[in-house]
Amino acid sequence: MKKLIIAVSCMLAFTVGSLQAKDWKEIRIAVDVPYEPFEFKASDGTLTGFEIDLGNAVCAEIKAKCEWITQAWDGIIPGLLSRKYDAIMSSMSITEERAKKVLFSEGYYNTPSGWFAKKGANLVTSDKASMKGKKVGVQRGTLQDNYVTEKLGDVVEVKRYTTADDLVLDLTGGRLDVVFLDYPVGEQTIITNTDYETVGDTIPVGEGIGVAFRKRDKELANKFNKALKKLKEDGTYDTIMKKYFTYNIKI
Repeated sequence: MKKLIIAVSCMLAFTVGSLQAKDWKEIRIAVDVPYEPFEFKASDGTLTGFEIDLGNAVCAEIKAKCEWITQAWDGIIPGLLSRKYDAIMSSMSITEERAKKVLFSEGYYNTPSGWFAKKGANLVTSDKASMKGKKVGVQRGTLQDNYVTEKLGDVVEVKRYTTADDLVLDLTGGRLDVVFLDYPVGEQTIITNTDYETVGDTIPVGEGIGVAFRKRDKELANKFNKALKKLKEDGTYDTIMKKYFTYNIKI
């Protein structure tokens, strides 16, 4: 029995030692693309966008080799929990419900959401009566999905999409009356077409965007928090932000 206890103790010590030895020199980061301008593929197929550039700057700051893993939004938290990757840096809004499953970094940006529709649609999105029977597009499982479902779910047909690209295609194809999504995404994918416009005012939704980690990986989260703070202070964050936005999204 004593030998068994000693053997088990040695195994536990080895396991704890292995966990403590994690140096995070290699980090896998999940991203759902396309979600322009935050993450999308350039014409040569390489990943680019605000969060890609910012994530690469974070990795340089903490001296880690980072690999970007493309993952559909629907399975992005399950993929993290099953150790398919170590972090999610993909415009994930910090919510109380998600915080029960993952550990969030400090918020690193926040943008409003906006309504987008074809010019002349004459929609009043704040008026439930005028929205009755309309087909509204949202990206599935997002704060915008929650907002539309809560505010208008009883009078409109909510159509949910896996990607923002599919949502935009159905709007321009006439299969949707209006869509609700992150304003910068609509700005760069919808109203670049002069046949479309924003509807009403932008709407602040949520508490900001954070990097998501497994709850046990507090050390990794601390590394990201310190790096993001440094990048905000030394001007790197601002330089990256101005590459993609004409307004301030920093928090």
